[in-house]
Amino acid sequence: MARVRSPEKRSAILQAAVHEIAELGLGAPTAMIAKRAGVAAGTLFTYFASKEQLLNEVYLELKVEVYARINADFPHKGSLECRARHTWSNSLDWAIEFPEKRKASVQLNVSDLITPETRARTATERGTIDRTLDELGTRGALRGLPGGFPAAAMSAMQEATMEFIAKQPKQRKELMERGFQVFWRAVR
Repeated sequence: MARVRSPEKRSAILQAAVHEIAELGLGAPTAMIAKRAGVAAGTLFTYFASKEQLLNEVYLELKVEVYARINADFPHKGSLECRARHTWSNSLDWAIEFPEKRKASVQLNVSDLITPETRARTATERGTIDRTLDELGTRGALRGLPGGFPAAAMSAMQEATMEFIAKQPKQRKELMERGFQVFWRAVR
């Protein structure tokens, strides 16, 4: 008889993986992930067939979480600036509030271990965000640049904004707004 898998254990393994990836990188041993999750090393492989599958699931979970945050109350009928600001603010808030998740997500984003299928699974969650960034790519300074350039430009400006918020946390709101204004002036 197959063992029943506990959603709580699965969640604990995913959370432990986020922590270990943020702390040690993608080379974090599965034994350490299992220990942090409070499960036996072999139990981890009851939930995930391989470390690669675990990393793909962590990637998916993190992306779905941040995209759900952006999609909540998304101003579908708002101006392009309003939609871009919403995307900027909500993704930046998530990154600042969950630095460990952000650090793990950044590492997973550039990993060859994340399969094209896993990346494609996030596409439905990204729909409104992609449409907004694609529309930005048809305007002004971004016109004619490769697809994905608007997202990369926003991400780079967000990184700079986060760096300064880390140094001046009391100015978070002002730095987020002024950072967006700089981004918007550059891309509109």
